Amino acid sequence: MGGIACSHKMEGRVESIVQVVLLGIIEGITEFLPISSTGHLLIAQHWLGRRSDLFTVAIQAGAILAVVVIYWRRLRDMAVNFAEPEHRDYLYKLSAAFGITVVGGFTAKQMGLELPETVAPVAWTLILGALAIFAIEAYASRKAPSESLTWNVAFWVGVGQIIAAVLPGTSRSAATIFAAMLAGMTSRPKAAEFAFLVGIPTMFAASAYEVLALYGAGRAAEENWGELALGFTVSAVVAFAAVKWLLSYIRSHRFTLFAWYRIGFGVVLLAAT
Repeated sequence: MGGIACSHKMEGRVESIVQVVLLGIIEGITEFLPISSTGHLLIAQHWLGRRSDLFTVAIQAGAILAVVVIYWRRLRDMAVNFAEPEHRDYLYKLSAAFGITVVGGFTAKQMGLELPETVAPVAWTLILGALAIFAIEAYASRKAPSESLTWNVAFWVGVGQIIAAVLPGTSRSAATIFAAMLAGMTSRPKAAEFAFLVGIPTMFAASAYEVLALYGAGRAAEENWGELALGFTVSAVVAFAAVKWLLSYIRSHRFTLFAWYRIGFGVVLLAAT
């Protein structure tokens, strides 16, 4: 009997690790593609089992770590060459977008502005987001490419992060990239760079908040830190590859491919509900 119990325990352990790896892969692929990592994780956890909020934030932070590695020169320049106007201005606007996110996100949370985490709202948000992508790409195609980072861009990118936080299925990367493009930064690679960099303090702050909340509630011992570390690592590695591919892709392509994917995925989800 003891051997059978041990065998079942081992099988459960292996199954749990496989689930963690799959969730890390899903997060790594979807965090920076404009197809909604939150939406994909929500659906995946319906099938693979619910994980803690800290686990979800941690694998998102793992994906963000990939951006730190990819944009380390930009981050270094803002820290080391702060005296130069170009780097100082970029940091100020990055900080402004993050500040708007913090204030707006906290306000939205206090007001309870959040859709139910169910499949149908995610599916509809995916489809509506796809239509928005088509419209924004049509708008951007009529404008001259611009790499200008204005205060208007910083403001709307911050607002985009708030929208993505309260509407599962929106996609943080989509909301921020297209907010930047609508606000005048029509260069896709530059809009993506600013959007991704704003995500660094945002997700790391969210991770720190969840850790503090866990300790404050006395539930730290309940968390499986080994699986959390595994999910973080898998997400970081996969996200690095995904971001490298995306940055190469958008140098010569529009985002419409992702709009079609969102529509297809949204329709499949609606059909399955």
